[in-house]
Amino acid sequence: MHLSSISPSKQQSEKECFMKNMNIKSILPVFVLAILVLFAACIGPKKQDTEAKTSEIRVIHAGSLSIPFKEMAAAFMKKYPEFEVLLEGYGSRTCARQITDLERRIDVMGSADSAVIRNLLMPEYANFCIDFTTNEMVIMYMPQSKYADTIDAGNWYEILLKPDVQYGHSDPNSDPCGYRALLTWQLAEKYYNKENLYKQLRGKMPRKNIRAKEVDLIALLEAGELDYIFIYRSVAEQHKSKYVILPDEINLKSADKGDFYQTAHLKITGKKPGEWIEKKGAPMVYGITIPKNAPNPQGAAAFIAFVLSKEGQEIMKKNGQPEIIPPQVDHKANLPEVLKNATEVTEINNEI
Repeated sequence: MHLSSISPSKQQSEKECFMKNMNIKSILPVFVLAILVLFAACIGPKKQDTEAKTSEIRVIHAGSLSIPFKEMAAAFMKKYPEFEVLLEGYGSRTCARQITDLERRIDVMGSADSAVIRNLLMPEYANFCIDFTTNEMVIMYMPQSKYADTIDAGNWYEILLKPDVQYGHSDPNSDPCGYRALLTWQLAEKYYNKENLYKQLRGKMPRKNIRAKEVDLIALLEAGELDYIFIYRSVAEQHKSKYVILPDEINLKSADKGDFYQTAHLKITGKKPGEWIEKKGAPMVYGITIPKNAPNPQGAAAFIAFVLSKEGQEIMKKNGQPEIIPPQVDHKANLPEVLKNATEVTEINNEI
């Protein structure tokens, strides 16, 4: 049939069909090529990512170590990009329970009290503990806290016992800062010669003012629900908050006050349900270890070596936690080689 004999509308329809077929034929190779390129791009990076996969180091730590360890992890990963440090903060005793009760495989545990590692982890779950930094107890408060303009190291217990004042501390069975607060109260009763002061301070404070770890109390303080909290000096300084500096006789800071500190004691939960540990007052010492079943012991040792290094200790000092010079360890023979060689660590005798 001659094209001129076809109606204009039919000619237009056939022309559109022809053009459509031509368009499909012309773009099909381009489309297929684009799919292949996209597929190759998706496959390529996955292979590269697998080859360059970082080695994870899982670290659980005391709440008071949150800020310095966050800075520590960032500096460590910048220096050693092959590692990825994953941090979780809890009360130190809760950290230990993560390992013993929940059977979590953790690479590093940092405790606000080295005794937590020695009492709850050793020897079944860890075979060494390094003492690496210290701290002290203070009373932290806000500008809007009641009697904030009058509280000091001489009258703080009188302020706290006023009917309109609310104060708190962390849970002694979860967090060393909790039992250290109670030990501080006992020592204060003797130091200030105030009969029944410990009982009065405990009796006035309701259970609702206790939280799992010390840093959980900060939100209550900032919201005005609490006027004062017992906490570590480093945490108060890190949050740029006001705080009362307590006498060395009660702040658990001074190594030469150890004999007096030991006159305070209380019971806290032990390794198993129904067991109890008698906790005595002692100068504050933070500890760090690698659990026996750590999935990445080499990465763990590298991270601890960085914590103990000059750069790591500068981070600790900047955040209000003085270093122990030299770091001290029990069971030095159990240290990974990199820790034996990376820093001078003094052997100490500690009963487990």
